[in-house]
Amino acid sequence: MAYDLLIKNGFVVDGTGASRFRADVGVKNGKIAHIGKINESALETIDAEGQVVTPGFVDGHTHMDAQIFWDPLGQCSCFHGVTTVMMGNCGFTLAPCAEKDADLVFRNLERAEDLPRDAMKEGINWQWETFREYLAVIDALPKGINYGSYIGHSALRTYAMGERAFTELATPDDLKKMQLELEDAMHAGAIGFSTSRTVNHLTADDRPVASRIADWAEVTSLVKTMGKVGGGIFELASEEPGRSPQRRKDYFDRLKNLAVESGCPVTYGMPSVRVAPELWPAFYDLGDEVAEAGGTLFIQAHSRSISTMLSFRSQTPFDAWDVWRDVRNKPIEEQMVLMRDPEVRRKLIDVASRPYEGPKAAGAEARPPEWDWVYLFNGVGDEQLMSEVAKERGVHPVEAMIDIALERNFDVFFRQPLANEDQESVLKMMKHPRSVVTFSDSGAHVAQIMDSSLQTHLLSHWVREKEAFTLEEAVKLITSDTANAWGLKDRGVIKEGMNADILVFNPETIMPNMPELVNDLPAGAQRLKQTSTGISNTIVNGSILLKNDKPTGALPGRLVKGMSAKL
Repeated sequence: MAYDLLIKNGFVVDGTGASRFRADVGVKNGKIAHIGKINESALETIDAEGQVVTPGFVDGHTHMDAQIFWDPLGQCSCFHGVTTVMMGNCGFTLAPCAEKDADLVFRNLERAEDLPRDAMKEGINWQWETFREYLAVIDALPKGINYGSYIGHSALRTYAMGERAFTELATPDDLKKMQLELEDAMHAGAIGFSTSRTVNHLTADDRPVASRIADWAEVTSLVKTMGKVGGGIFELASEEPGRSPQRRKDYFDRLKNLAVESGCPVTYGMPSVRVAPELWPAFYDLGDEVAEAGGTLFIQAHSRSISTMLSFRSQTPFDAWDVWRDVRNKPIEEQMVLMRDPEVRRKLIDVASRPYEGPKAAGAEARPPEWDWVYLFNGVGDEQLMSEVAKERGVHPVEAMIDIALERNFDVFFRQPLANEDQESVLKMMKHPRSVVTFSDSGAHVAQIMDSSLQTHLLSHWVREKEAFTLEEAVKLITSDTANAWGLKDRGVIKEGMNADILVFNPETIMPNMPELVNDLPAGAQRLKQTSTGISNTIVNGSILLKNDKPTGALPGRLVKGMSAKL
């Protein structure tokens, strides 16, 4: 047989957790055709000597719904070995929605997921109303990686209810319209149904996003509708029952009953938080309770701290504060001049040193700083607490922050952890039997956080540096484990007949690079960009998408359909 692509001399880490083995991998027609010693020819050959050959990584939690229209590659996930993503999480999708009503879905997305409205208006070519029509558009778009999508509750509500979705409970007629559209979306190929119940998801005018107005009866009805038409994943941004045992029991019972009665797997992300470190274990152990009752519930675990990246070229915690607001609205060069002015500096430092009395930050927005929890971020693995930096300099942390920014021409980041501050808890979450390692949020919080690198962080930090996992264990976490959780039976393992989504990388050098700020979104909007080191080839459906993080020009990605799809 003549192969389309041949990967020779590498060590295969096949995604099952089994020990690596030396073998060649032959690819034909987008599938893995043979594994072993291969002497036949190929149209293209990769020499993987000194490297490992693994399945492409699968990320179950992204928000690339808008980005896919202006970024065919799939950044920044593609730079970190991700070849398949699930988008439309947390109830936020662009469909169903007619173009004339686009403001309704923009209202749900712009603050909750930090997606600039101007970028969405300029970058999206609206060609749909129903979710089925939307999937057809996604299917036809040139894509670097593979995409599956939930149908989002907030979009479904605004489609059925219009403006009332932000203020009212659904009527029986509203619910019927939602159910019919959900049924058709599942038959068209939606991966599942998603919603948000978290207080962190707000509109720009401080109102709850549309899905948060729904009562639990509405949620239950929609999930059971999905179950009746063949099933799908129910993903939610979780409620916060807090420390109340009764509220937690009520919430957990509702989730358990829904998983069992609907037959649909339930999933949510759950980090730890330093103000309540005792809360997260119960959310993971619930997976065991649901399994014992006959249902499925799995928890999405991150591989590191979730942090807002602060910069004087993007956002600081003080941008809306008195005095700061006037300075930060100036062009960058003028800001630098003003911050060097002794009187302006004095006022800035004075204001930022006072207790904060403004509105509470939501989502990944910058918080008023606790200086023992803000880091000067010099590079991956090279950081120092700002409280320590200020002590060394003999100044207030605010003054140290300004001085460092000026010394570096504003080209510096400060990291502000929002969750998963305790790395021992992070490790326990990843090792929990009911967890899957995912939750990059790629495509959302584009100028706030940079978690698309959670997979390369897992391999560099937890495998190579900490030796908390073997390479084989870690690869399994982000390939077959995630693929199986989302019902993707044709990927996640290096095996004959499987999709040829494959990585070739050096386990001794793989790591995320330093993030950078770029202004390349539609309308000139800003985002964080982060590439990686160590991945020599990213292969999607048998074609090389990236060589050493550089695009080849191929765009082999495809639409991934859910379990209820009808041909």
